[in-house]
Amino acid sequence: MKHGKRVGIVGAGNVGATVAYSLAMLGSCHEIILRDNKIDVAKGKALDMSQAASAVRSHTVVKVAETMEDLVNCDVIVVTAGSPRLPGMSRDDLLMINAKITKEVVQGIAKYSPDAIIIMVSNPLDAMTYVALKESGFDRSRVLGMAGILDSSRMSAFIQEKLGYGGGQIRASVMGGHGDDMVPLPRYSTVAGVPLTDVLSDEEISEIVDRTRHGGAEIVGHLKTGSAYYAPAKSTAIMVEAILKDTKQIHPCAVFLEGEYGFTNVVSGVPVMLGANGAEKIIEVTLNDKEKVMFQNSCSSVQNLINTLNTHNFFEEK
Repeated sequence: MKHGKRVGIVGAGNVGATVAYSLAMLGSCHEIILRDNKIDVAKGKALDMSQAASAVRSHTVVKVAETMEDLVNCDVIVVTAGSPRLPGMSRDDLLMINAKITKEVVQGIAKYSPDAIIIMVSNPLDAMTYVALKESGFDRSRVLGMAGILDSSRMSAFIQEKLGYGGGQIRASVMGGHGDDMVPLPRYSTVAGVPLTDVLSDEEISEIVDRTRHGGAEIVGHLKTGSAYYAPAKSTAIMVEAILKDTKQIHPCAVFLEGEYGFTNVVSGVPVMLGANGAEKIIEVTLNDKEKVMFQNSCSSVQNLINTLNTHNFFEEK
């Protein structure tokens, strides 16, 4: 591509703006383009971030797309647009509202940035990733959902809090859907390479697992007026960075399954190798019987959301 690396971000609210800020500070792309219905707010944030980038001598420039047509030739496009999850609102309540928004956005992406890799952040995450895949017509390697990195980092933070040591050396592993049916994997979680089961009791581990499942709701409960954005944004920036730099690193991401783990035509979080072409490889880890049941429940929950969309003839409406 002739242009330098270009990242589009649709939705310049807390999460989208913080993704943009993280990337601008890293200087890993030449241009970040913000797209939001509140164009003036996006312009103000873009100026502020471009100036912050100058402060750290980063060459990244942050611009604004007044319409989807300005979102051209992007290497990666992050979609955070959608109604936020408000207190008392289930992820499912968001389904129809955000599916319609996602459909519209993704049709624009397919038209103006047909070679982009899409990273979905809008909730309910796995179902929105499915909508984005169906509406874009892209190969499944180019439509990813951000959840696993966030859930793993929440689990790591809770492990660190419980242990009181090992910060920076904790690797927590989470698979499955983003929500109450996520599949934390203590068996694949370590502290400086030491299995989690050697440093914490079963009871402590199950407390951590439970807290990880409700990590988002815990933050909503404190903030009252919104949901988490620092960790979700940083987790998204990590994915963007891996793609732009073609690192081939393995991260848990939501992808469309075609037989992996025994599931087809559903989106779920699994470890994938991220590179310039998106999810270049899906890694299949061995799950024990208990983990298989949890993963199956997780996929069933997402399947129910997809079924709900199909019941409303969502994919037929053109």
